[in-house]
Amino acid sequence: MRSEVTVTFKNQFPVQIELHDGLAPLTAEAARRWLDEQFTQMGCEPLRPTGKLLTADKVVVVAEAAGPAKFADAPWAQAFAQAATTALGRPVVNIDVTALSISY
Repeated sequence: MRSEVTVTFKNQFPVQIELHDGLAPLTAEAARRWLDEQFTQMGCEPLRPTGKLLTADKVVVVAEAAGPAKFADAPWAQAFAQAATTALGRPVVNIDVTALSISY
């Protein structure tokens, strides 16, 4: 099955990350934990004023904090894409960082 994450930044070409079948599977818990660690390490803040943080919000905020430079690091980008697709339960994820939105 095709699995891919596309991340779009303002005034940049979209970053496309294809996941290959050879990757070790990631559990949903491990994917959420990886995103949590990145969220904390990058000093991210919740999008909502209530402080409630949905998994989709976390994926967008981590992508925003990472920026194009972090996505240029292929191993990190692969780990992000694997965590995002697993945590969201979708094989194809499109992240628009400028609009702070996700589509499937």
